[in-house]
Amino acid sequence: MFMGEYRHSIDEKGRLIIPAKFRGDAGKTFVVTRGLDECLFVYPLDEWEVLEEKLSTLPLTKKDARAFIRFFFSGANDCKLDRQGRINIPDPLLHYASLHKDCVIVGVSNRMEIWNASKWDEYLEASADSFADIAENLTDFDL
Repeated sequence: MFMGEYRHSIDEKGRLIIPAKFRGDAGKTFVVTRGLDECLFVYPLDEWEVLEEKLSTLPLTKKDARAFIRFFFSGANDCKLDRQGRINIPDPLLHYASLHKDCVIVGVSNRMEIWNASKWDEYLEASADSFADIAENLTDFDL
């Protein structure tokens, strides 16, 4: 399980250190793809395979399903950890998430998210006031 918030920098070659806490049980290969809210989603390979199987059941006759699958899979890249615990993020993904130098790696249950640091700060500030309202709307999930 991934949880917590870590601030790191991406170097000029697009390499990012994965926090040691996230490297432990996850293995050496991650799948990085476009996420929602202009961030990147990062899955350990075993979690990606579970997600891939679920997404394969979406009906291809539905326009939204086709669009989501294209968006999600076309950006996907497998990234192996190097000896320093870094992954190399491809240029199109760096561009999509506006990742230049300062970024935030957020643990979100079965995945990590990589955010541009200023966009993450803006997101937190904007959503902090509405957190109680969001939680109230999720009462059907028995949280």
